[in-house]
Amino acid sequence: MLLLFAAFFAFKGAPTVSAVENKDAEPNKAPSDVNDKPCEEKKTTGQKQPDRPEHTHPAFGERTKERAEMVEWQIHKRGVDEPNVLSSLCTVPRHAFVRSSDLRRAYSDQPLPIGMGQTISQPYIVAYMTEALKLDPNSRVLEIGTGSGYQAAICAEITKEVYTIEIIEELAESAGRRLSELGYKNIWVKAADGYFGWQEKGPFDAIIVTCAAGFVPPPLIEQLKPDGRLVLPLGSPFGSQRLVLITKDDTGRPHSKSLLPVRFVPMLGRIQEP
Repeated sequence: MLLLFAAFFAFKGAPTVSAVENKDAEPNKAPSDVNDKPCEEKKTTGQKQPDRPEHTHPAFGERTKERAEMVEWQIHKRGVDEPNVLSSLCTVPRHAFVRSSDLRRAYSDQPLPIGMGQTISQPYIVAYMTEALKLDPNSRVLEIGTGSGYQAAICAEITKEVYTIEIIEELAESAGRRLSELGYKNIWVKAADGYFGWQEKGPFDAIIVTCAAGFVPPPLIEQLKPDGRLVLPLGSPFGSQRLVLITKDDTGRPHSKSLLPVRFVPMLGRIQEP
């Protein structure tokens, strides 16, 4: 991993972080040498687990072999090895979050369109970003860009609470219905501009942004706890983007690190204004 050079500017009392691309970063982690079956791993944390969905919806019992193969070959073998992350990807039925026309490709190694110009991210990227957050059972997570709701469900399998914001009202409503039908009681969905975060529910231990921006919205930095972690794609929607990890030290000062090159749909709303 290479450090990302960042610029910090004053804006309404909070710093803004913008990315400068480092072209030497590798696109993926080195392959894992482990030979075990990640979907057979158990969650190892000794902490008390928050309420989880009962997984009684039929989708959880469908296509389990495909999920296991997806996790082993697309994710685990490429270096993601956090047990809770692997367990979540094995559990959440990705085929319940894609369009009916894409069901046969639900577990393929690629992003898929979900309508309204949006996508469900590649499984590897979902896993990689989730691992970067270092979630635990007591984490409170903010997601910007609900989309289908898949990333929120992955986080909700690990954490205490997930608050997710989608600017496209139709997608927010459909994701909310889908997550409710699947039994997720620890996810809250709101139709709003994610630039401003969800102040009344903050601060957050982790923030994940699933759309590309030219800089980090200052309200998100403000709503991140000290020692918190924020991961997002930075860059132009028409050019290069890099996945970046923002951390806060105990004084509240943000620091950034470049992770890998990515391609995400652009963030909409206030971020696009001059």
